Amino acid sequence: MLREEVYKIGRIGKTHGIKGEVTMQVDDDIFDRTDAEYLVLELDGIKVPFYMEEYRFKNDDVALIKFEGIDTQERARELTGADVYFPRTSPDPSQGEEISYASLVGFSVVDANTGKAVGEIALIDDQTDNIMFELTDGTLLPAAEELIEDIDIENKRIEMTLPEGLLEL
Repeated sequence: MLREEVYKIGRIGKTHGIKGEVTMQVDDDIFDRTDAEYLVLELDGIKVPFYMEEYRFKNDDVALIKFEGIDTQERARELTGADVYFPRTSPDPSQGEEISYASLVGFSVVDANTGKAVGEIALIDDQTDNIMFELTDGTLLPAAEELIEDIDIENKRIEMTLPEGLLEL
């Protein structure tokens, strides 16, 4: 599975119980917006799909997940610490499908004022209430909806109206 086909949504924590359930720290609200048959875990540098038997939320940030074929605490322990990815789909905003910030990683940002490329989104910093796009060169841009003019999913491009002088900071 290629890196471009998925985006990170969390990390496997510790085991939960003795029947193979694990906790997952959730960084994205994709579970609230779509159903998933499987998640992709990165094990030893390889992205591997794991089908879910069931999941439930322990709280807003932690889900309890039972994967098919993982039936013991020992097998579940092998998954701890693995990064969790969600398959990238092409949501259609015209059909009411929402786009998550995390799914925008890898998109190029274009300044709507000048038409110039600003950079590529490397990660989403959502540690505070002010969500930021971190570009590959380390530049931080506010991910405020009022600054986003257009999102072109097919071409992986975001057009933003950036405040004057922001890129000179």
